[in-house]
Amino acid sequence: MSRAVVVVAAGSGTRLGIGDAKAFVPVAGEAMLTRAVRTVLTLAEPTVVVVVAPAARLDECRALVAAVAGPAVDLTAVVTGGADRHASVQAGLDALPDGIEWVGVHDAARCLTPAAQFDAVFTRARETGDGVVPALPVTDTVKRVEGDVVVETVDRSALVGVQTPQVFPLARLRDAYAVAERSETDDAGVYRAAGGTVRTVPGDADAFKITTRWDLARAEALVATRAGAAATVPAVRVGLGVDVHAFDPASPCRVGLLDFPGEPGLAGHSDGDAVAHAVCDALLSAGGLGDIGGRFGTSDPQYAGAAGAVFVRGAVELLRAAGLVPTSVTVQVIGNRPRIGARRDEMQAALAAVVGAPVAVSGTTTDGLGLTGRGEGLAAIATAVVRPA
Repeated sequence: MSRAVVVVAAGSGTRLGIGDAKAFVPVAGEAMLTRAVRTVLTLAEPTVVVVVAPAARLDECRALVAAVAGPAVDLTAVVTGGADRHASVQAGLDALPDGIEWVGVHDAARCLTPAAQFDAVFTRARETGDGVVPALPVTDTVKRVEGDVVVETVDRSALVGVQTPQVFPLARLRDAYAVAERSETDDAGVYRAAGGTVRTVPGDADAFKITTRWDLARAEALVATRAGAAATVPAVRVGLGVDVHAFDPASPCRVGLLDFPGEPGLAGHSDGDAVAHAVCDALLSAGGLGDIGGRFGTSDPQYAGAAGAVFVRGAVELLRAAGLVPTSVTVQVIGNRPRIGARRDEMQAALAAVVGAPVAVSGTTTDGLGLTGRGEGLAAIATAVVRPA
């Protein structure tokens, strides 16, 4: 893994006036921090998450993060925040493991930020090598004032309002924080003060920061609207996914998220895991969300050699954004090898951990008929059942 997100959750929430640390304030029954962390953990590309929490709430925060992360808890860490946001971000950066090249800094109070915004910012940062922030154009007329006297109208055409996550090359952001002479209102300010270039991508209105009680009411209304839209979806939806890959002896064999040493691998732009790909297509089909090629591309460089879990996790997140969750998945593996019988339980558990619902796996052959019967490749057929979240 080469990327991480530092979730800043150490603020006191004074302006919100709830009398609790803001990240722990519920939005429609779930803490802001829960919602923020969940989105990061359901990104298509596995991402390390470091949460910066108030010193007095560390144990509570660790329990919350563990509950959200489930099997992905090893991708998470919780550290103590500093005296201000600047110090808190530094603490989060210091806690990142070796190998991380790109880091996003995200405010827990922007807990309804869509997953697509994370992907857009990381993608643009990698393309340019610069810092990147999501931004929205300023729509109100802006005045410069002295006291209560309007001095002039400011040209808003060159103004934007910025959001999070803000993504940077990790080494350069650490250097920028190390030499900063004063605190800035955001990480882009620290990065630019050290000479770095910061670019923008379009932001999303749903990524607003919850600062006041009015913001909190707006967030709860948005969650209610999403739930209402999901309620119009039929109670149960079923999707079908099929995938076939030829064997490639030069590649490692990975089927159903498991490695099979000594077996020929499967050819493909990613890791060729036909079982995982069929599950991904079945989930997307059930949600009416297209297919793996249309959603993730068959030649996109960021998915070169990608593990099958990346695509399954991405399909689950797309379902979640559409107000749906998986209920169950079944997979039929068709081929002479590798033999999955002895590892069926292990495969089912690995797939279920990513899908977030029970997965049943079975295997069969074609009695010597067709490409699978001739030992030229492997096929998989998956069926997914989803329901409104």
